[in-house]
Amino acid sequence: MKEIITFYPIDSDKVVLPIQYNHMVQGMIYSILDDELAYFLHEKGFQNQKRTFKMFSFSRLKGSYTLDKKDDLIKFDGPVKLTISSHYDEFSNSIGNGFLRRQRVRLGNNNLEVRELAVEREMVNSEEIRVYALSPISVYITLLRKDGRKFTYYFNPKEDEFSQIISNNLKNKYRAFYSKEPPEGEVKIKPIGLSKLAVVNYKGFIIKGYTGKFLMKGDSLLLQLGVDTGLGSKNSQGFGCVKLI
Repeated sequence: MKEIITFYPIDSDKVVLPIQYNHMVQGMIYSILDDELAYFLHEKGFQNQKRTFKMFSFSRLKGSYTLDKKDDLIKFDGPVKLTISSHYDEFSNSIGNGFLRRQRVRLGNNNLEVRELAVEREMVNSEEIRVYALSPISVYITLLRKDGRKFTYYFNPKEDEFSQIISNNLKNKYRAFYSKEPPEGEVKIKPIGLSKLAVVNYKGFIIKGYTGKFLMKGDSLLLQLGVDTGLGSKNSQGFGCVKLI
């Protein structure tokens, strides 16, 4: 389920944030959730062996903006929209009710008013879908250099591993959420047209991902999970949120 929230600035006509604002949006989301649910997701989450999943993702902020690269700021003129997506109904209910109850929230140094909240339930009814990324899809592996230091390699959508890792990730999410084995078969994903690289600094760590349109094929249950929870890694940090075309 997706919830699209429209915020209006209260103290001025602009919403001013650091260009690298993902962690601020993530922090706002956790602050809106019921305390017990926020603790569960932040500290535990849904687990499959050593992997932990939060089962939600969120989009980039959408609105008219200008970039102030000198001061590393993004300045939105007027309202901004945020999409939050999850397969976990308890999360969706909590975040929706939380925004409706508060009506006003703080994002960075901005006091914002919640003016609109729309709910969309995107249903996957086939084994082939098209999606576009509302936030960059991050797919990577961690390797060891000869000197023993870790090195992260990010795959681009044209590499076979991009599809393989997304498929494995969705199956692990399925195991973690449902506590049973996922449907058989692989999920395939390939870009439609050009994909754009995005480089994000998240609390001092560089994360790479790709936006664009994608064709996906596979079991509809796994595709549904991807549409709801996000594709690839680091979904709860603002990566991999997708929308059906």
